[in-house]
Amino acid sequence: MVAKISSGSSVYGVLAYNQEKVDDEHAKVLFTNRMIEPKDGNYDIGICMRSFEPYLLANIKTEKPALHISINPDPKDKLSDEQLSGIAQEYMQKMGYGDQPFIVYKHEDIERKHIHIVSLRVDENGKKLDHNFERKKSMDICRDLEQKYDLVPADKKQRQDGAPLKAVRYDKGDIKHQIANIIRPVAQDYHFQSLKEYKALLSFYNINVEEVRGEVKGKPYQGLVYSALNDKGEKVGNPFKSSLFGKAVGIDALEKRIEKSTEIIKDKGLKERSKKVIASAMKSHPNRKDFEKELAKNNISVLFRTNDAGRIYGATFIDHEQKAVFNGSRLGKEFSANVFNDLFNGKQHEPIQSKHDTGQSFEPFEHSRKDDDSSIGSVFSLLSPEVHGANPEEEAFARKARKKKKKQKRL
Repeated sequence: MVAKISSGSSVYGVLAYNQEKVDDEHAKVLFTNRMIEPKDGNYDIGICMRSFEPYLLANIKTEKPALHISINPDPKDKLSDEQLSGIAQEYMQKMGYGDQPFIVYKHEDIERKHIHIVSLRVDENGKKLDHNFERKKSMDICRDLEQKYDLVPADKKQRQDGAPLKAVRYDKGDIKHQIANIIRPVAQDYHFQSLKEYKALLSFYNINVEEVRGEVKGKPYQGLVYSALNDKGEKVGNPFKSSLFGKAVGIDALEKRIEKSTEIIKDKGLKERSKKVIASAMKSHPNRKDFEKELAKNNISVLFRTNDAGRIYGATFIDHEQKAVFNGSRLGKEFSANVFNDLFNGKQHEPIQSKHDTGQSFEPFEHSRKDDDSSIGSVFSLLSPEVHGANPEEEAFARKARKKKKKQKRL
């Protein structure tokens, strides 16, 4: 069993991620701890935010109060909801979060059933809870729970990496199973706006996908086939029809995913983080190898397509932090393939200066705050979704946060 712990500034964002899974019937709420109980039994984002509100209003100094934990048993472990609930409760208690408000979701969108826990790193007085040696403590707790529940123990590499997706290795055999373990979570979790972007994403994991058309008994058909790629990007082995992996990775489901992803990317402004990171890396690392390393530090992968002469004619960026895929030209003309081809060949372009390049240093994943009391974001940004505009409930909470801040300043 592997546990992954992450912190963030936006509690709302973490709740929205899990709520989307619930809305799509790929997840459900297992249980809650010290949360407001809704009359209809449905724990939506609003009721969760109201449960966390007193803690976040009390918080003054902690920039990343949101706590998001995923607990991942081995696929061979067949656990009941009761057992998963017990594991979550014991884990939180031993980690020192047993008295915190938290909500536990069971995710069922991939073959490996797992749970997500959303909580806070600050107590009711706004004080940050101790998280020294958190990683080691979590690993020790997982080993104890493996023994208690007779679970398959995680190997050393899984513990180190947190069980990330692994690229297909043809020499390892069982290609169908390897492909399934990647395309199912990728199709469900990542946002892409075309089949070309989906194809580029899969190639990062040594998988090729192709669209096939034909006619059977006078009726036209359209489908997808998946196959493995070697380290040179060449297809190896036999292809597999998408139907062998389920409807979620078929052409119809992916077209719906593309439509939904387009809305999500626009509504949540997912391009902005990627544009800022890429622009900063272009400015400071005009060498291709160094540029790619800099992006990797910020959890972004890039796939450049080159012709026989070595000229770059395509660029696709994969933001693993936001689980979003963008062709360079979709981000803007300053990120097109021609710009990168010239950049890496020492040709000068106009300086990259736009709203996502302020001339300041960039901190991966989070915007830094120099003054805890400098803006309404001091409290409200910890709850608000990263979208343009907020709903009335969020605006009401923002007003309450501003009043509290003003009162604190006068004291």
